[in-house]
Amino acid sequence: MGAITPVGLNVADFFSALKEGKHGFGPITRFDASDYKCHVAAEVKGFDPKGFMDPRTARRMEPFSQYGMAAAGEALADAKIRMEEEDPYRVGCAVGSGIGGLQAMEREHGRLTGKGPSRVNPLFIPLMISNMAAGNISIQFGLKGKSLNVVTACASGTNSIGEAFRSIQHGEADVMVAGGTESAITPLGIAGFCSLTALSGVDDPDRCSLPFDKNRSGFVMGEGAGVLVLEELRHAQKRGVHIYAEVLGYGCTSDAYHITSPAEEGEGAAKAMLYALEDGGISPQDLTYINAHGTGTHHNDLFETRAIKKAFGSHAGKLRINSTKSMVGHLLGAAGAVELVACVKQMEEGFIHQTLGYGTPDEEMDLDYCREPYEEEIPYALSNSLGFGGHNVSILIGKYRG
Repeated sequence: MGAITPVGLNVADFFSALKEGKHGFGPITRFDASDYKCHVAAEVKGFDPKGFMDPRTARRMEPFSQYGMAAAGEALADAKIRMEEEDPYRVGCAVGSGIGGLQAMEREHGRLTGKGPSRVNPLFIPLMISNMAAGNISIQFGLKGKSLNVVTACASGTNSIGEAFRSIQHGEADVMVAGGTESAITPLGIAGFCSLTALSGVDDPDRCSLPFDKNRSGFVMGEGAGVLVLEELRHAQKRGVHIYAEVLGYGCTSDAYHITSPAEEGEGAAKAMLYALEDGGISPQDLTYINAHGTGTHHNDLFETRAIKKAFGSHAGKLRINSTKSMVGHLLGAAGAVELVACVKQMEEGFIHQTLGYGTPDEEMDLDYCREPYEEEIPYALSNSLGFGGHNVSILIGKYRG
């Protein structure tokens, strides 16, 4: 696994921050946000692309691609993949991004309007388009199998991992480098989400992101990347490498309801969860933990709670439910991938991180949202992602028993 996050530039530092309850929120530094309704974000800090790739390669990538490349490099090193020993056409890549190179769009539009069309960077399009994270990762590491970029807004990372899982199941690949990456803390990105009234307007970094809390006021924009190496079991066993966990199930639905709001009663998200459990051969009563989408917006947290109750019935009250976004914000297309990394690490260490800041229950939201961390075994974990457009995605993982 690999991770670039607002609280750490590798998996170890990222998970250490989650265990310690440290968040990555602070004033926006990428531009002057004084005229905006939102002044706080979860920026990646201290990232130097030259520490992860050569300078020429880095110059030909926007930050979302750089983050994805760095996380993929960590994941491939962790997996001990030696491409010279693999059939490169059996090693693929599925790394999604919901938005792509928003910085390039803003920068080159300024050149177009200020200096004319001839001054637009010749590399503008390949810098900007969202498939270039997957493309650059494939080029850098020689991955000649199928290369995908799933764009389903905030569900992009989870969909990418699910499609990688399916690719291996269907015999199309032995290994898939899968995840999501995003970097949209830009004037246009923040302004757009502000206009949607989706972002928190709270300036206090300790109180700006409050998933499931009655005082929640919106999500906080984050950025980063999460990448996992998925491998066919016998292929991994033959290589004798460490197996963190097993991907068991993948469920997807569409609300077919509204471009930004989830379905109010949570039917679509409930179905996605149940489909993932069915795909993995797990009954709802076997599950004890959910990493929720948990954005901190009024609608998401309420409707996701309704979905969990609809899917699990009376068992919902026995589930541990937390939101990683309470510490790293909403990484948009990278969110689900980073959160699945968190699920795997929590499963490995028997630790469920708290939903940081949660303190005041809302009337209808009466489940266990992990006000405090727990130390307990996690046999199965379900990770939810919900995207604008009505995309509902759930991934089920289980402990690898050997």
